[in-house]
Amino acid sequence: MGDRDRDWDWHLRTLSSSARDSNVANDPASDSSLLQSVKKLYELCKAENSEDLVARVYPQINKLFQRSVASLSQSRTSIGLLLLAILQFYLDFGEIVLHDADPSLRTFFLSCLSREFADPVVAEATIDFLNANKKKLLTSFPTLLPQFFPLMLKLIAWNGEKLEKSFMKVFPGLMSPGSFLPLFPSLVDLPILVVALEKVEKSAGSLVGNSIASMQKSTAPEMLLALMDEAYTGSTIGDGGGDSESEDSSTIDVADPLFLDLLKDENDGITERHWTSPGMAAALQAAINTPQSDRLKHILRMAPRFLDVYFSIALRDVNNSLVCALIPLLMSRNATIFPDKIYSYEVRKRILEFMLAAFQRSPDFIALLKKPIMDRLGEAYDSPEKTELALQLCWAIGEHGGGGGSHKDEARELFEGLELLLYENLASSRLGLGQESVFSSDSQTSRKSSQSRLLCFVVTAIAKLATNHRELLPRARVSLGKVARSRISDVRVWRRACDYLGLMTEPAISLSVLGPSRPSRGQMQNPGTVKWSDGATKMIAHVPFILLANKKVHPSMIFCFQIFFQEDE
Repeated sequence: MGDRDRDWDWHLRTLSSSARDSNVANDPASDSSLLQSVKKLYELCKAENSEDLVARVYPQINKLFQRSVASLSQSRTSIGLLLLAILQFYLDFGEIVLHDADPSLRTFFLSCLSREFADPVVAEATIDFLNANKKKLLTSFPTLLPQFFPLMLKLIAWNGEKLEKSFMKVFPGLMSPGSFLPLFPSLVDLPILVVALEKVEKSAGSLVGNSIASMQKSTAPEMLLALMDEAYTGSTIGDGGGDSESEDSSTIDVADPLFLDLLKDENDGITERHWTSPGMAAALQAAINTPQSDRLKHILRMAPRFLDVYFSIALRDVNNSLVCALIPLLMSRNATIFPDKIYSYEVRKRILEFMLAAFQRSPDFIALLKKPIMDRLGEAYDSPEKTELALQLCWAIGEHGGGGGSHKDEARELFEGLELLLYENLASSRLGLGQESVFSSDSQTSRKSSQSRLLCFVVTAIAKLATNHRELLPRARVSLGKVARSRISDVRVWRRACDYLGLMTEPAISLSVLGPSRPSRGQMQNPGTVKWSDGATKMIAHVPFILLANKKVHPSMIFCFQIFFQEDE
């Protein structure tokens, strides 16, 4: 006990004397003994479980925290570990001394972590701190991590895969009603964030210990001189003279709004990111023309895994209104993704899978999002990415009956959009609005294949939508009849249209084959299925079985059934 008292007094005097030493007072992190004293005093308070001891320690620790924060702008030593140790004291003993840790936590993020997120030691210690206190942070300070999710993304983007496993445990805490929508574009743009951070480091020096905001201010005079030089000599910003052909000519303009938005520390809502801006164009051009850095390679692998967690939480925990609001954002970002072939494929795959899962969970979304869906159908010719999106949307419209039987007006408008897409394709046998002649034969083949695939989905969607909304059947017959009479279409499209026309002459068969895949309201049984539990008393079949002994029939009359029996265990 005597040794413990001596240790207690010695560590307490260390904190007290540091305030009187002018050198240490102006830069507390320069004295490594302060960190050890804070940790030791915390352990003693934890072990003794004495409110009196906590009350004696608190004033000295609180003063140290204030001095440390005040010295950040002049400090040459990392102070993150010291502040984290003090924050741990606040979280565990704040109720005893009536200290609200929320302002202190926000001060740490704004004043310290914004400067030291690139320090690997501070970054790892921060994530460990957040994981150790995850439950308390989520319950007592639920808005903290969602507010600073951009800063946390900068931390993981810069430090790479070595922190991915521990960061994944923190990641769900970044999501809240206020951060759910802005978080998605930030995750998709993580590769651009890495490119921007590397450009800042190259032009302004190390990111460790420097605030990006102060770096932007320090470059303002250089930007002013560059503008004056452009006005008087005609040279452009970043040229660096007539003989400059280096990568510096693609440096991102620190005054570009896109640049400022990428490097922000706090969540300020959804902001539109203009991919055609000079800053973005420079960043993308540099990323394409230069070898990928290790950090960029890491984030290209990590970002899709972050999206997996994001979408999983969205389907499990997020309310329908936010999920519905997210889908138009997914549609708009589907064609604007960092131009890495594997990365763009992985991200688009997850976007489309989530959209289809959301429509499966809530078919009403299709009716509610009628306008953006129709807009995307109108863009089906613009690029392969938009073609694929339109194709998946066509499938969802048909599969879920345009939102269900209660959305007849919306279904009619979606049907008209499908009709327009069909007629535009019939009027031209190629994608690209008559520009096929400028492409190679391989490109022509690819475009024709893409158009045929899209047409197959459109034809199927029209047939399924008319099956769900029978008032559309006459128009569907007209539309499919035009395809059946058209010989410029792909034979697969023509055959599919003929098959659906044949089905539509038999409503019962059409409902079984083209009806919804899930029970509709008021109908407990899926169309085209059998209740095997009732097999002993009744037989149920939506499709009539007709034996045609060696008789030739129209192809539309031929059906193939596979029935799988499973014995009860």
